[in-house]
Amino acid sequence: MSLFIEEPPIEPTDSSPVVDEPEDAGLPLADLGSDLEAEFTFEQEAPAEAEDGRAWYVVHCYSGYENKVRYNLEQRIETMGMKDKIFDVVVPTEEEIEVKEGKRRTIERRVFPGYILVNMILSEESWYVVRNTPGVTGFVGMGNNPTPLRPEEVAQIVKRMEAEAPRIKVTFKSGERVRIVDGPFNDFRGTVSEIDMERAKVRVMVNFFGRETPVELDFLQVEKI
Repeated sequence: MSLFIEEPPIEPTDSSPVVDEPEDAGLPLADLGSDLEAEFTFEQEAPAEAEDGRAWYVVHCYSGYENKVRYNLEQRIETMGMKDKIFDVVVPTEEEIEVKEGKRRTIERRVFPGYILVNMILSEESWYVVRNTPGVTGFVGMGNNPTPLRPEEVAQIVKRMEAEAPRIKVTFKSGERVRIVDGPFNDFRGTVSEIDMERAKVRVMVNFFGRETPVELDFLQVEKI
């Protein structure tokens, strides 16, 4: 049998353990590129595998089931004695600050909704264990061949996961009405005229005595009305 012949994935069942998911499934892939293949070019200019053959692979699964698939795969690794071939299963996440109804809360977002990362030595046996885990729909790669991530791609994901400053969720856009929720202009209303993602600043046009005046604020100082 060819190593990478696709077989129909096993659908999630009601008997699978239920893992609580956040209210929002996370950042869409559009925020990171047109698709995952565009985000990771799969060029093999640098060695992707360690000396023992282990490497990180991207596995596609049902969106919203990432943690459930990780649990199922970890159980299969244990029961099928694959710890010497499959070493780690990761759902990349990052912290994000959301302002809602005047309150700030830190939530955990999945970096790549619908994908998990698996560190493994690719063989017919390890491929079969991962590919036939409930909820898994396939590996990401060139054609039917699973392609390992390059070291710089892995480093980029790790850096994002370990970022000290949480990402700020922007719920407003230019031209929308917002309310200022912090600072000397607290409770003033205005219209967004400019958003600076690099500095995490927003410029709001506020009406003072019948005249529109620009006020520069942090993202966390305003919320969408």
